[in-house]
Amino acid sequence: MSDTPPVPPAPRKGQPDPKLSRDEFERRYRTAFVDPAFDAHRDAIDALAAVAWEAYREGRKAPHTRPAGPGFEDPSYALSDEWRTARDAILSAQARQRDPRSCDRLLLVCASPRSEHTCPGEMSKTWRLLEAAREAAQALGAECDVLELNRVTSEYGRVIHPCKGCVSTAMPLCHWPCSCYPNHGLGQHHDWMNEIYPRWAAAHGVMIVTPVHWNQATSPLKLMIDRLVCADGGNPDPTSTQGKDAERAKRIELDGWDYPQHLAGRAFAVVVHGDAEGTQAVRHALADWLRGMGLVDGGALSQLDRYIGYYAPYATSHEALDADQALLEESRNAARALVERVRQLRAGQHDAGARLETPRQK
Repeated sequence: MSDTPPVPPAPRKGQPDPKLSRDEFERRYRTAFVDPAFDAHRDAIDALAAVAWEAYREGRKAPHTRPAGPGFEDPSYALSDEWRTARDAILSAQARQRDPRSCDRLLLVCASPRSEHTCPGEMSKTWRLLEAAREAAQALGAECDVLELNRVTSEYGRVIHPCKGCVSTAMPLCHWPCSCYPNHGLGQHHDWMNEIYPRWAAAHGVMIVTPVHWNQATSPLKLMIDRLVCADGGNPDPTSTQGKDAERAKRIELDGWDYPQHLAGRAFAVVVHGDAEGTQAVRHALADWLRGMGLVDGGALSQLDRYIGYYAPYATSHEALDADQALLEESRNAARALVERVRQLRAGQHDAGARLETPRQK
């Protein structure tokens, strides 16, 4: 066989161009100012629309950059200040996580988009299950960082933008952390993931509590899942691909890529609840995803799928949970099992085969 590395295929092109006309761009831009309170400022809004159009037309994704400097393949590459800030926060979080003197830290993810602070007008049952889990974990001395994904529906400026699928072009094109956002020229700002990545990196264990929506994970949870693809094989050096140079990224992958798992070794737990169907399938999907990223199962009690008010009215679902004290205790046990697994891992106790190298990376 030849030792000559394969020639990377040219990136495929041909989809319709989404570029807007100036009139359509400015029409969309002005939709943020439909409140009559802005009427007195139309001239200023017109001036801002013109500036935004130039940024869009020129594709000014990252207006604040500086040379990458030492530690990168190309120290002269103009690296986004916002990406660098996110990367530095991750490195700091990883250092704390790896410090043997640090407290056991759990990231508890409330994956329901529901909250009394927005249209539903009532708290979610997910929140109640998570609170039970948090109380149990804290009683064992663990620190808990609660990530409420309902903030994307209830809090101004909280957005998780969708994954753009860079990994499917070539793994090294997918940067850790994600460099696709913010893209100021496209108005894709307020991206929450740059704050969420360090919270995953800081955790020794992760617990996801979620309802079932149409036999699947909730929209905010799925957005976060997709944007965490960069943690599973992502490239920590955007200068190696000169940003988003698809052809260069293909060449790097074909020359040999090691698919680094940036969150591997953390423990996980999953609690899924529903009202009629889909809990087991969602639990399996979440557990498979987390294992695929190299996280470690917290044990049998750490994974739970249950129904609350099975085929009963939605209006009385909280009362149904009140009556199901066993489910609240099972959620506490999932947290207790997660803390136990975290402490085993931090003490160096690993499952059989945990250190074996897989012949099929990715």
